[in-house]
Amino acid sequence: MRARGAIASYDPSEVGGRTQPGPAALPSPLTSPRTGRQKRIRTGRVSVRARARAWAELLRLPALFTVPGDALAGTAAVSARPTPRTFLAIASSLCLYEAGMALNDWADRDVDAVERPHRPLPSGRIRPTAALGAACVLTGASLSFAAWAGRPALTVAVPLAATVWAYDLALKNTRLGPAAMATARGLDLLLGASAVASAGGAGASPGRRTADGGAGPVGGGGGVRRVVGSFGSGRLAGAFGGRADAVGDLGGLGVGQKADAVGARVSAVVAEARAASAVAPTPAAFQSIRQALPSAALLGAHTLALTTVSRKEAQGGSPLAPLAALATTAALTRLVARARPLPTDRTGEGRGHGEQPSLKHRTPTVRSLSPGPLAPPCRRDSPLRFLDDPPAVLRAALAAAYAVTAARPYFHAALNPSPPLTQRAVTGGIRATIPLQAALTARSGTKSATLTALLTAALAPLATRFARKVSVT
Repeated sequence: MRARGAIASYDPSEVGGRTQPGPAALPSPLTSPRTGRQKRIRTGRVSVRARARAWAELLRLPALFTVPGDALAGTAAVSARPTPRTFLAIASSLCLYEAGMALNDWADRDVDAVERPHRPLPSGRIRPTAALGAACVLTGASLSFAAWAGRPALTVAVPLAATVWAYDLALKNTRLGPAAMATARGLDLLLGASAVASAGGAGASPGRRTADGGAGPVGGGGGVRRVVGSFGSGRLAGAFGGRADAVGDLGGLGVGQKADAVGARVSAVVAEARAASAVAPTPAAFQSIRQALPSAALLGAHTLALTTVSRKEAQGGSPLAPLAALATTAALTRLVARARPLPTDRTGEGRGHGEQPSLKHRTPTVRSLSPGPLAPPCRRDSPLRFLDDPPAVLRAALAAAYAVTAARPYFHAALNPSPPLTQRAVTGGIRATIPLQAALTARSGTKSATLTALLTAALAPLATRFARKVSVT
């Protein structure tokens, strides 16, 4: 109770003659109700998670699923199987793609401050110097992976990196911007083809005899034992340039020991030859790259149309760009559904327009030995004639997936070129890159290309799932 003469005032701690706990006595939300101890604020974990999300937005991580298909399509374009060098090319492409994303936001930080203030750089979540440093480091890593893939791959990676930097720093807002981006996509496909060419030629897998009489498997197997049994040590030494130390002293050794010694030396010679072929590009390597040019042109055409639409995604614009992209999608769908023309063989019996394939590529007809009538094949003029060819069915399915993924948002943006619909068109065009890559891969018609195309197409649902968390634009 207060003393007499004191100024009467309302005290919330005194109600009904009882002293109530004041605000200071109430339990704090940071105090544990059981122990009364102060809780620890876990700001470190939240900060790390926020930084990781900011970098994911800066690098547009869901768009990474559109990158591996470039190198895989380039590998299939030269009728080769993916090799370890192919995965080095994919790593190079991934690093350079992310370098371009970081460099893009660094170059557009002033524009994004007005049009996209929520981006990591304008919002202050990532410093501009950090984005520029990441672009430099990732570019260096990309060139390093390309160098490990071989000299031809590095020869393609250097102009590819120069194109990416030129686009982000100088060409983006010019008329040459879409063409530069299309060139970058095409070069990325050629990077995969050149990586396979670095391994000693496309289509020539180690351990098998090629059609033109190339070397087969070399080692201490039965083939080498037969060679040692039929040739003496002197003739074998002469086969290595007349140097006696090339094979070594085989006197006093049995046939099996001679086979092991010769097999080890021949393996060393083959390794030296492969290393020498990786140092300098060979004419066969450039021939393999030229075989991939049609696929690179098709992928570049899609990128050209997509980049043209993306130039007005923040403000909206004319429906002409989405209409042009829609027409490009229709043309590409028709082209990728066809089989890739087989390259001309060494005898000059190529497969031209309207000509029958040479005997080298002719597939024999297999008839069933089971009793009963055989099902009549589809006629050439029948709309279901492609069902007799499983690779053709796969190409048609992938081409349809590409058309549906890209055409629908392009059509909506053409009807109403508002910023939201234009951004959806850009997102749809980016997602459509994956089925297009799969269709280009399936054009080869080989078993390895079919499997690679299916694996590439499987990346599409993953990209869609991750795009719900982080935007790809």
